[in-house]
Amino acid sequence: MSAARKAEPGPTPLEIAREAYPDGLPEWIEALAIECARTSQKRVADRMNRSAAMISTVLRGKYAGSLAAVEEVFKGVFLDARIECPALGVIPTNVCQDWRRKSHTFASGNPLRVWMFRACNRCPRNQGEVGDA
Repeated sequence: MSAARKAEPGPTPLEIAREAYPDGLPEWIEALAIECARTSQKRVADRMNRSAAMISTVLRGKYAGSLAAVEEVFKGVFLDARIECPALGVIPTNVCQDWRRKSHTFASGNPLRVWMFRACNRCPRNQGEVGDA
């Protein structure tokens, strides 16, 4: 290909998602695709503390993990979704998910971590309802 000839632009993240979900694009995945188009998959992934590859597989309808968990993180970071935490009060859903993940192993070096280990292991949200993304 010559330097004067530019490559054709590929499909947008929204076009990719619409093709991957022919029975109807969930609203949060549409919002995810729009955010990826506005900035980039890498920036969206970084804000969600996840990989760009994971974002790509979600948009392409090929993510093998829990879409509910990815949705929870996306909504907490980008849509200001919040829950009532028995230990911390109202917190973003992605923060809840991060504490739930940390509660799988006990770490005694930080008093807040010990407190949250106990609180999360008693919490109904930590009883396998939404997996980790």
